Amino acid sequence: MTDILVSEEELLRFGCECLEAVGACHSHAEQHISVLVEADRRGHYSHGFNRLRGHYVADIRSKICYPNNKPSIEKETASTALINGNNSLGAVVGNFAMDVAIQKAKESGVGWVTVRGSNHFGIAGHYSKKALDAGMLGMAFTNGSPYVAPTRSATSTFSTLPISLAAPAKDGDHMLLDMATSNAAVGKMELARALGKEIPNNWALNKEGKPTSDPNEALPSGGGCGLPLGGLEETSGYKGYGLALMVEIFCGILSGSDWGPHVRRWKIQDQIANLGQCFIALDPKAFTDGFEDRCQSLLDTCRGLDPIDPELPVLIPGDRGRNRENNVRKEGGVRYKSEQFASMLKLAEELGVQPPQCLNV
Repeated sequence: MTDILVSEEELLRFGCECLEAVGACHSHAEQHISVLVEADRRGHYSHGFNRLRGHYVADIRSKICYPNNKPSIEKETASTALINGNNSLGAVVGNFAMDVAIQKAKESGVGWVTVRGSNHFGIAGHYSKKALDAGMLGMAFTNGSPYVAPTRSATSTFSTLPISLAAPAKDGDHMLLDMATSNAAVGKMELARALGKEIPNNWALNKEGKPTSDPNEALPSGGGCGLPLGGLEETSGYKGYGLALMVEIFCGILSGSDWGPHVRRWKIQDQIANLGQCFIALDPKAFTDGFEDRCQSLLDTCRGLDPIDPELPVLIPGDRGRNRENNVRKEGGVRYKSEQFASMLKLAEELGVQPPQCLNV
């Protein structure tokens, strides 16, 4: 079946109307939905509109997210800040926090901001890219609902604890890393289930603690738990576990938010999330001269390597996302599978909003 094409403008309109229908103000809804549009535009469907109904709309409806609250600074120095998200929408909190980090970096060379009282903020790369757009290096981290088991365990203890780094090179070129410290994000397993596909058997364990290729067994609803980056111990999963601990220390421990197994469980609708997050901005001018030129040389060196397969050139993190964005702009919209689009139609009917209009149907 032909993919369904929806313009970015129509996605933004539809998403905003959905959040507004359950009580969000337009400005906060627009900030949050813009991150979902960006995720789908870059091909990160697991963190885009896939989450709208079951996560953001559900949290507002259940009154465990206060979408119109504004984040506030609780404590700060010249280069650091502790921010309370006041349980607002995750993107509203994340944008505010990274803006604070950028401003501090402009003044002191570095801005390091931790956040408590936040909610799921979408793709981490959105926030590191905000620093990139200001000519800086940006980093973003978040914790979340426990799902991943530490090495030698089959107990869901940490979230997928993503890491993002953006670094500027010349003429708009850059690196944009956005990765989980688990082998896979929960959203990818949800998509596999929705599309009737199997998953690689090194992504997760079933409730018996055995590797599984069935997304139903792998998901929290099936009693599964995720594996850290690298998988089992014999394939270096302990390295992913170590990275996960680093992110949790930056996010949950440093901010005073909930952490690890104390964060509410996946899709629980009677408890606030109180997520911890961390945002860092670095002004390269505070360090060595010529950062962009040196970074460009690094990127060019990697891209210029002879590939093992001539059809698969060596890429820099972020290259695939930019290629997908270029295709979206050429075609005039984001492509969705019929199953993905059907969930949007269902939500539109449920909330009494105009469904998204297709460009090719």
